[in-house]
Amino acid sequence: MSLKPIPSGDLRWGYSTGACATACTQAALQALIEQEEVAVVTITLPGGEEVLFKIHACSFDTYSATCVTYKDSGDDPDVTNGAEIASTVYFGGEQAVTFLPGKGVGMVTLPGLPVAVGEPAINPVPRQMMRQVVEQLLLQHQLDKRVCISVSVPMGEELARKTLNSRLGIVDGISILGTTGKVKPFSSAAYIASIEQGIDVAIANGLNTVVINSGGRSEKILKALFPALPMMGFVQYGNWIGETLAKINNVPLTSFTIGMMLGKAVKIAGGALNTHSNQSSWNKEFVASLATKAGYPKELCDSILSLNMARGLTELFPFREGEPFYTALAAQCREVITKEIRPLPFKIVLIDATDKHLLFGD
Repeated sequence: MSLKPIPSGDLRWGYSTGACATACTQAALQALIEQEEVAVVTITLPGGEEVLFKIHACSFDTYSATCVTYKDSGDDPDVTNGAEIASTVYFGGEQAVTFLPGKGVGMVTLPGLPVAVGEPAINPVPRQMMRQVVEQLLLQHQLDKRVCISVSVPMGEELARKTLNSRLGIVDGISILGTTGKVKPFSSAAYIASIEQGIDVAIANGLNTVVINSGGRSEKILKALFPALPMMGFVQYGNWIGETLAKINNVPLTSFTIGMMLGKAVKIAGGALNTHSNQSSWNKEFVASLATKAGYPKELCDSILSLNMARGLTELFPFREGEPFYTALAAQCREVITKEIRPLPFKIVLIDATDKHLLFGD
């Protein structure tokens, strides 16, 4: 995943799938209790803000009720923007509130996530928000009932293909997310959370090493390089290298490998831990100084200054094992990364534009 250009001007915030599910749950339970259609509800977000949600469809009988709203992500380019979010409720179940599988909401199949294996992928904060509205309505109507909730997203399976859910062991749909109930436009929080969860899943399933990489292209090369490592051992950092290293620094891994294309490698070597073009650019003078220290003639080193893209480095320095420039580049990347983590062995894999790779061990 990469950042899209951020529009100018004030940006409109949106609401999470968890907030939408909570609004639908409140509306559905109200419709079930009162046996009347509900058009709007007001819920309280974790931060105390009250928000009104329109209910676009409401159906009920004496047994159950279902209410639907549309997710509004504001100006954030979220894959779930505009998606139908629905909640069906009925009385019963073994607990005060029981969460049941719903179409298009994923099921958790691997340990390491904040939701137990075999449960719908509804994160803890949305679960608590829904429990609260249930408790409030039951108290308001003086009812002593247990309630079952089934959240569904009709297009959820299709939307999930655009997320990292499958590699986290979440199958057949999206996750119901949100810690604040709100969606900040162009925030990287959701992607960073998926990185952290990916590492947690790897550890919970017995892995003591992971291979972090920038995306599908580099990951394909790295999978061929480490064929014994299962899929869950590969974690895509996108552009958020600093956040990925921070997570690695605080979990019981015994080693890791970082794969990077040359364009990211030259940025990391210069100290950039967010490598998106909106956030950083490669320092040609610094890279030329690396070449100088590696013993290349001044004329060749100065040629770096005329390059438009880092991939052009392979035209100046053959991309092959033992080439001093790439040894120096990897060593500089190692120096930057080492400052971000506890003492931990790691390998570096540099990848060029033709998908050739060079491996540098610890």
